[in-house]
Amino acid sequence: MTRAFNKIKLHGFNNLTKTLSFNVYDICYAQTFQQRREYIEYIDEEYNAERLTRILTEVAEIIGANILNVARQNYEPQGASVTMLIAEDETEIHQQFTNAEEPGPLPESLVCHLDKSHLTVHTYPESHPENGISTFRADIDVSTCGRVSPLRALNYLIHSLESDIVTMDYRVRGFTRNVYGGKHFIDHAINSIQNFIAEDTKERYHMIDVNIYQENLFHTKMMLKDFELDDYLFGGNASDLASQEQQTIADRVKNEMLEIFYGKNIPHPDIESSRR
Repeated sequence: MTRAFNKIKLHGFNNLTKTLSFNVYDICYAQTFQQRREYIEYIDEEYNAERLTRILTEVAEIIGANILNVARQNYEPQGASVTMLIAEDETEIHQQFTNAEEPGPLPESLVCHLDKSHLTVHTYPESHPENGISTFRADIDVSTCGRVSPLRALNYLIHSLESDIVTMDYRVRGFTRNVYGGKHFIDHAINSIQNFIAEDTKERYHMIDVNIYQENLFHTKMMLKDFELDDYLFGGNASDLASQEQQTIADRVKNEMLEIFYGKNIPHPDIESSRR
């Protein structure tokens, strides 16, 4: 349960800065050099600058922002980046949308106060030449000022970027004043990012939190519960492999997922022998 907040009568502009940093990882096994190259090419095309721009444009609409400027770039040999400068939208708010942090997406009619705010995304495809593991990472930052919250875009991003691992950081910085001069360092109720994640997502992922409440800093990590080897093989099927080889590949993929999820190297006999 989140803590209830009464409405605060503010003096002037609400200048709290709210930032959602969102990282997703897609993992696959590509056995041959050709398969690894084809996987990188596939990911590079699937998440090129044009598609990433469409995703960020939708995020801007969900949080109620006007796009002032877009800078985007595809990179050689792989990867892409998109940055958007966003500003306030003067659309009149509807009475039923009084909670700016209500999970989204929500309709576009929303007042928001944004100044020098931005949306960014960067991609990082990579592969390992020895153990067949290829990993794609996308980093997205949604930073806003004022009433509107980037948490509105959370469910859209999770569903748009179907991923094996998701890590999220949400932080509220700065302060705003009420009419009596008192400072408010947060203007909405939250004790976990999980409060804003759709139930179907919660059912599909393992989740853990690392939160620092006194600093208004919230961290959530997610890892898919179900594992089907065919979902991780690029350029082949599990049925074409001997049972021992299936087990070896499954162990490597699961080890990769666990290392990313826990943020540390985890020794595994098969993988350690391939590194020597």
